[in-house]
Amino acid sequence: MPRHEFQPGKLVIGLFLVAAGVAYAGDAGGLWVTEWFTAIPLVVVGLLLAGVVAGVNGAVRRRRRAGRTSTADPGPEISG
Repeated sequence: MPRHEFQPGKLVIGLFLVAAGVAYAGDAGGLWVTEWFTAIPLVVVGLLLAGVVAGVNGAVRRRRRAGRTSTADPGPEISG
């Protein structure tokens, strides 16, 4: 059982930052040439995609939580 909740937005931005690091590491190692501005689009796209993923994840969690509480705990009965 995990100790904390899974946050896919952090995973997505981490993958994009690793990709930018690999691009510059390959350039430093002489494997290929990477322009200086390559990291900007990688990081910006990663941040945008991570924001979308985090938003969808939050909406799914809220919907599951709302669905679980409405069926599990109907609340007090109102006599009228």
